[in-house]
Amino acid sequence: MPHVLARRALPLTAAAALLGGLLALGTPEPAGAAVPDTIPLTVTNDSGRPEPVYLYDLGTQLSSGRQGWADANGAFHAWPAGGNPPTPAPDAAIPGPAAGQSMTLRIPKFSGRIYFSYGRKLDFRLTTGGLVQPAVQNPSDPNRDILFNWSEYTLDDSGLWLNSTQVDMFSAPYAVGVRRADGSVGTTGHLKPGGWTGFFDALRGQPGGWAGLVQTRSDGTVLRALSPLYGVETGVLPANVLDDYVNRVWRKYTTSTLTVTPFADQPGTEYHGRVSGDVMNFTDSSGAVVTSFRKPDAASVFGCHKLLDAPDDRVRGPISRTLCAGFNRSTLLVNPHQPDTTAADFYQDAVTNRYARQIHARTADGKAYAFAFDDVGGQESLVHDGGPRQAYLTLDPLS
Repeated sequence: MPHVLARRALPLTAAAALLGGLLALGTPEPAGAAVPDTIPLTVTNDSGRPEPVYLYDLGTQLSSGRQGWADANGAFHAWPAGGNPPTPAPDAAIPGPAAGQSMTLRIPKFSGRIYFSYGRKLDFRLTTGGLVQPAVQNPSDPNRDILFNWSEYTLDDSGLWLNSTQVDMFSAPYAVGVRRADGSVGTTGHLKPGGWTGFFDALRGQPGGWAGLVQTRSDGTVLRALSPLYGVETGVLPANVLDDYVNRVWRKYTTSTLTVTPFADQPGTEYHGRVSGDVMNFTDSSGAVVTSFRKPDAASVFGCHKLLDAPDDRVRGPISRTLCAGFNRSTLLVNPHQPDTTAADFYQDAVTNRYARQIHARTADGKAYAFAFDDVGGQESLVHDGGPRQAYLTLDPLS
């Protein structure tokens, strides 16, 4: 099914990154000066690829709540009404820089995505509910044979949050950056040398269906690896791929307690989980049950939703985020106090999120958004500043 921006709760939109930062770190620092309506984004094409590049700035205008796109000058254009079946969206493509070149455009106060594609423009459609996002897990999606990727961002009066993401797929590599109010520059998202090919070689070497996540064109060009959530949903990964680990966690916490401290800045806020039958109940300091979780399946773990739903509240959502990270990183058996922020503990069990493990192993700084709540414990590939002066997007080699 296609993804509709108006209705789909994306695994990790820039707004979700903002929420994650607030939950993990507390209230962001105030900007040193008012954040302007637009800031410059410099896009550098270090890919070495000869094809033309197309850029798109799509999202929700924060001042009005309307969906639309921004042109190269940062001017907002609302989408027209869509239809059923979906109708073609206006051409929002911005010609990108040639290989070895850079260009600067302006991005407005948005919560959305910056797409880039090689060789062909992306095919966007509009329904009565909003913009249809590419959904390349669908064999009939018109964008399936296009090499493309996207970054997610929120720019608002509190600053810029800009991330690289692999929540839906691992594809054309890129890095993001910000020049802060003090003049320093922060970057994240670069792969180690050989990281692109190394990731696909490693994923293909994993037993149990993981190789099936890789998508190629008919000419053999590697395009992407789908997230394990889509692998389960499309039948590439077996639905029971995590059952052994989940069952061991459930057995352990039938006779012992899982302590969750979801807020880094509130060490006194703890919740205590114990399993009874098919349910893990969490109690607060008074012993009252505050929320409960049924034993999750693989789709719930990989997607951090369904049985691990994380509402925007101060109890269930933060607990669920922590459980999601613990299941994906397979740390729940080695540490009864969560979140476990020791990276050496991550992905060590034989049953784990092997997609996320291979991504983190190949990023230059070890940071990534390989699943929805990968920001738990500060593992996310995110740059942020309360008074941003400049943003950066660097298209890296597929090597």
